[in-house]
Amino acid sequence: MFTRRKFLGVSAAAAAGLTGAGLTSSCSSVLPAPDVQAAGFGQDATGTVQVWCRAATQSGLTDLVKKFNASQDRLTVELTPVLDAQYVTKLATAIRGRSVPDLVDIDDINSMLFIYRDAFTDLTEPLAALDFREKLSPGHLRLATKDDRVYGVPYLADNSMFWFNTELCDRADVDPDQAVKSFGSLLDAARKFRKLGDDIYAWSFPANSPGALGFVVQPMVWAADTDLIQGTIPDQSGHIVGNDAVTQMLELHRQLWVDGLVPRANFSDDASRWGSDFRAGKIGIFPSNYSVVVSASDKAFHEKVTPRLLSGPDGGAAFFDGGDNMCIPRGARNASGAWEFVRFALDLPQQIDLPAGGYTPVRSDARSPEFAEKYPLATLPLERIQEGYAPTTLSYNLLYNQPDGPWLQMFRRAVFDGELEAAMKEAQQNYDRILRQGQA
Repeated sequence: MFTRRKFLGVSAAAAAGLTGAGLTSSCSSVLPAPDVQAAGFGQDATGTVQVWCRAATQSGLTDLVKKFNASQDRLTVELTPVLDAQYVTKLATAIRGRSVPDLVDIDDINSMLFIYRDAFTDLTEPLAALDFREKLSPGHLRLATKDDRVYGVPYLADNSMFWFNTELCDRADVDPDQAVKSFGSLLDAARKFRKLGDDIYAWSFPANSPGALGFVVQPMVWAADTDLIQGTIPDQSGHIVGNDAVTQMLELHRQLWVDGLVPRANFSDDASRWGSDFRAGKIGIFPSNYSVVVSASDKAFHEKVTPRLLSGPDGGAAFFDGGDNMCIPRGARNASGAWEFVRFALDLPQQIDLPAGGYTPVRSDARSPEFAEKYPLATLPLERIQEGYAPTTLSYNLLYNQPDGPWLQMFRRAVFDGELEAAMKEAQQNYDRILRQGQA
């Protein structure tokens, strides 16, 4: 199965190639919008609903479709998985060919690429009618919102957090709550872990995987209420030089490397074996997600870990609001059926089962006592759902998911070569250039 863990470690070259002018030309012919305010919209629909999903989340969607189709006999959902690296290209081609699916389950970070090209249906009114509207993940909704209108609905969440090995915490006298109060506290905790022995390290990060690295490191900047991008589309620019939070984040990781607090293998870690060192009990603090830590381990290991939100230079808290949004393309033939399926996907019985597949619900009210008992390690992002964030930009793939992108190049030059000032200056120039081109 093509999991998100693998996806975060590969290049998004196809998607990147469609930002800016490429995507503009692909989606230049705007399709007609379905009437989402028509009487009976999203109720008692019939026929077939064509749904595209990401291969990374295919298993969860497959079970959801089976459950929906078995729940009634008037509407059939047909699911088509698309490789993540091909998703943007294929959807843009379908729009240009005026033959679109009824619903797309899309990586939330890519939602804005199509929203800004008028490719998705405005769902503001049907969304407002949901009695749980205020319980939905604000981070996902932000990525689907343009000019106060909403063009997508969250479906599942993939969140990054700190994971502490409590067994090692006890041995090293590390308190996770104290450790996340500042970068200084994290570094102090890291040094305590390293003293446990030659085969025990404080920390681990996938320094040769641009996507995975961005997933777990950017929130340490966001926790300081800033970002590596400033402004709003179409006037965004980089926010690297002069950003103290970025400087301190790079300095922290440089110190972890110089002091030997992380494994040497981090230098070439492409996320293909992400988390194996943590699951082996050799790492004290591990920034990652639920799937890598919990889904890939057994109950005995679950009892040895505790999550905390990622923190910034002086505390704060944030996590990457990754996952999927569901959007109805303009030109959809069965938009009413698509919305009915969306409603089903958002119902609590479906949401509370998401951790079984390695993901987190997007409804904060899914955190019931029964949910907490069954999935105790999945409750934190629901308790702190307002802390979730991801940058709204048309150039995310070019900036963060490509091996030759400015994010990875800056991190490696600063952390491994020690050329922090030069790395940030170069990154500022490249962020500005890529953002300018993407907004042209």
